[in-house]
Amino acid sequence: MKVTDYGDAKKKPEGVITEIIGHINDPGTDIMSLVRAYGLPEEFPPDVMRQLETIPDHVDEKDKAGRLDLRALQTVTIDGEDAKDLDDAVTVSKEEKGDGESVYHLGVHIADVSSYVTEGSPLDREALKRGTSVYLVDRVIPMLPHKLSNGICSLNAGEDRLAMSCLMDIDSKGRIIGHRIAESVIHVDRRMTYTAVNAVITDRDAAAMDEYREFVQMFDLMKELADILREQRRKRGAVDFDFPESKIILDEKGKPVDIKPYDRNAATKLIEDFMLAANETIAEDFFWQEIPFLYRSHETPDPEKMKRLALFINNFGYTIKLHQGEIHPKELQGLLTKIEGTQEEALLSRLTLRSMRQAKYTTENSGHFGLATKYYTHFTSPIRRYPDLQIHRIIKENLRGGLSDKRSGHYSRILPDVAVQTSALERRADEAERETEKMKKCEYMEDRIGEEFDGVISGVTNWGFYVELPNTVEGLVHINELRDDYYIFDEEHLELRGEMTNRSYKLGQKIRVQVVGTDKFARTIDFVPVRGFA
Repeated sequence: MKVTDYGDAKKKPEGVITEIIGHINDPGTDIMSLVRAYGLPEEFPPDVMRQLETIPDHVDEKDKAGRLDLRALQTVTIDGEDAKDLDDAVTVSKEEKGDGESVYHLGVHIADVSSYVTEGSPLDREALKRGTSVYLVDRVIPMLPHKLSNGICSLNAGEDRLAMSCLMDIDSKGRIIGHRIAESVIHVDRRMTYTAVNAVITDRDAAAMDEYREFVQMFDLMKELADILREQRRKRGAVDFDFPESKIILDEKGKPVDIKPYDRNAATKLIEDFMLAANETIAEDFFWQEIPFLYRSHETPDPEKMKRLALFINNFGYTIKLHQGEIHPKELQGLLTKIEGTQEEALLSRLTLRSMRQAKYTTENSGHFGLATKYYTHFTSPIRRYPDLQIHRIIKENLRGGLSDKRSGHYSRILPDVAVQTSALERRADEAERETEKMKKCEYMEDRIGEEFDGVISGVTNWGFYVELPNTVEGLVHINELRDDYYIFDEEHLELRGEMTNRSYKLGQKIRVQVVGTDKFARTIDFVPVRGFA
């Protein structure tokens, strides 16, 4: 709709309908309304599609020349079942040293998108405009067209692919004692899923171990190395939030039929460990070379928020040490370890996360608080994140003889804007993803009005309290529904307490609720407490 008259005190605003997205009940119309509301891009413009025609479907032999040939290494991709844009592959081997020590050789191979998306081209301008791929419940709005993201840039099994490789030598304590960054050509032997790899390394499932018998030894080595890397990160104080994400199952008409928590398993964590190692290695290398670069920065938390968190967790019998309002990540890590497996774990983990700042892209290397590291960047996902693609170009130029003063000046000029823009576009994508999930959760609960569920109070305000169900759905019990007393909001203890009965509703409390209403477009769910439930 286009507004033609904003109106005034006596006259309502007026406008004209410019486009009909679809009937309110048509599959996908609800999500499309959010796509438009957030200004997410849809079709790729004609100049991008014209450039696509010049890009081959298979890697040209001449493009392989002069690259480090890693095709002989046993190489796999490990992703979710539905993934089509495979931008990282891994190789692992172990070398026994004569002194009883051993060295692991970890290769993280990332799709060389920059070979096809050149600086300043229509594809590049559009990728920067999008900033990131957006993963909505029923669709992906990609940063790059499918011909690239699912085709020549995707590290598909059985195909030669151009890659940017970070080859690391890691000792038995998880220290990276040597590394090499190279333009490479790789050949993925097998496309693996998290489920299949987990069946091997965790369940020791006989059928899976037989099907992937030539890879079992490497998967076991991967698990061994990942455990070492994770322990090394734990020792320095990295904070690991292990939240269950929502997995919303839709039918063919886009209607949600099930919602369940999507938990990380040993295989997903393993890939995270390897990607973190590569990102840190790249960031440290380029920081010391004093080359213009993009970093992924996470500032220390706001002291006031930390004081409030310390005060609140005290109610549950936990403490964290603050030094003049400042906190070391080890303190938060220690808290998360203590609450692991307790009833209040999900609640306190979320509160801790909300007390921290959001990570963002910067040209200054200010470190990453959550990972407890001085150096961090995003190198591993150039198919779906523009900052990764941007630093690939810098890395490649540097490998090919170094950056001239002119090129250094060029990057110094453009990177601050890239950092600000991509950080903002990341926020937009996160918000759109959250809102589409909330919309589908409302639609799912529409059919469950009148049903009762056990949940946990996940938020308390002066207008009521929020309750989260085990399937990650969250709804509001409005204060007007608490009719047995007059309730006062105690902000310090985050609880509602009745004046006469002294009954309280506080964070982390278990409660049984009944679904009484949903509003798909406001994306709200209304609960009432079921009396008699303690």
